[in-house]
Amino acid sequence: MKKRTVKQILYAQQVDMGGMPVRQPFPSAKAESIDPFLLLHHADIKVPSHIETRHAGVGPHPHRGFSPVTFIFKGGVHHKDSRGNNNVIYAGGTQWMNAGMGIVHSERPPYNIHEMGSEQEIIQLWVNMPAKNKMDQPAYYPLTAEETPKIEVENVLISVVAGELNNTEGKIPTLSPVNAFTANFRKSGKYNFTLPQSHNAFLYLLKGKLNVNGTADVDQHFLFSFNNDGEGFEVEALEDSYFLVATGEPLNEPISSHGPFVMNTQTEIMEAFRDYQLGKMGVLIED
Repeated sequence: MKKRTVKQILYAQQVDMGGMPVRQPFPSAKAESIDPFLLLHHADIKVPSHIETRHAGVGPHPHRGFSPVTFIFKGGVHHKDSRGNNNVIYAGGTQWMNAGMGIVHSERPPYNIHEMGSEQEIIQLWVNMPAKNKMDQPAYYPLTAEETPKIEVENVLISVVAGELNNTEGKIPTLSPVNAFTANFRKSGKYNFTLPQSHNAFLYLLKGKLNVNGTADVDQHFLFSFNNDGEGFEVEALEDSYFLVATGEPLNEPISSHGPFVMNTQTEIMEAFRDYQLGKMGVLIED
């Protein structure tokens, strides 16, 4: 296998998202996006016990034109939306939502988060939707840890959420070619990730220490993006580690975004705000 070379190394700076501290490797001054991926937020928090769980987390807010995807590493997430979906997914699972023409959702800790140690660690990844799908009906795909296809070899556990890896296929249908894998490696675990050469690809390390291609060490909270010059890359764990790998066929389409909306033109952004204000994305009233 011809190994891909590293294109960029991005540190996930801490930013404030409505009072919640999150790490954000992109967008940043070094990388606006990694087409088709628009944004990555990594949150590792202790849910406060003095606030009711139904009031904690992120309250109702709209989205249009992309897929906000939540990978859950610790704790859980209670998702409700204006289409009537109401699901709790725990550690090892994923919530994948195609916002399409518009949807309002909330993301709260589950009612029993304090029985689980109050810890919540997630990644939210924004995946762009092709222009032809941005006004599709919204769709929501909850995937539990138990339902997620896995690859297990010595000291390596990889969950295949979407796309395909080594003939193991993920269960989430995607609107453009996208692979998404979460991985838990014990120290000395080693694996070759074979990927379509046309895909843009990155690895983000939440915790631990890795070596990539036998040459570059990765510390936690760093993201490696790769050049499209090989069939994949090799990862070896220098200590117990867990990380996210995502790859996708670039859309190469214009992006116009503002807040929770990602479209192709500024006019479409203005229409999104108007439609939200008119209630066309639905209403979410929480109990």
